[in-house]
Amino acid sequence: MAKPSRDAILGALLERHGRTYCDELGIDIEKGTPSPLFRWLCASLLFSARIGAELAVQAAAALAEQGWTTPQKLADATWKERVRTLNASGYARFDERTATMLGDTCEILLDRYGGDLRRLREEAGCEPEHERSLLKELKGIGDVGVDIFFREAQATWDELRPFADRRALDAAKRLDLGKDADALADLVSERELPRLVAALVRTELADDYDGVREAAAG
Repeated sequence: MAKPSRDAILGALLERHGRTYCDELGIDIEKGTPSPLFRWLCASLLFSARIGAELAVQAAAALAEQGWTTPQKLADATWKERVRTLNASGYARFDERTATMLGDTCEILLDRYGGDLRRLREEAGCEPEHERSLLKELKGIGDVGVDIFFREAQATWDELRPFADRRALDAAKRLDLGKDADALADLVSERELPRLVAALVRTELADDYDGVREAAAG
């Protein structure tokens, strides 16, 4: 059987897994306004724990269902309320520690940036490495959390583009789609890049390389 072309692999990849996590969570990150940015930051914190992506999605969705869509609203919730919500969504092993980190992060955002991540961006001078440094000052956000945040925040913070983290690039290499973010950016439009990166991450998490190749060959 002939090896599928790069275009066929790309098409199959996007068909099978081409949905951003922001889309799944109903976060309109492209608006670039405070609430979507904050919701995606919380999701990034949840995703960065050693827990399955599906449980992290459930936990992030649960925060929104409680109406905790801004730093002030989440800060106003009690620690016990946050723990109970995380636990009920399946985030049980990390519920108490994560509830504390979410509360602490909200306080930092409110104190330093008035609850608006755009102010963090301004303080960083729209410089990605400075943005990374400031984000890592938030509780529960390390390099992995920043990478997750950058993957989809690049839809609205154009200084981040093109961005792909290690997990996405590992998948890209296995599918012969390129070795760096610039190579991925050459494959799709600027607006589609976050979707492509998300598709690569989902393929890696699901170990669906064979499925993508088979779909491409068919």
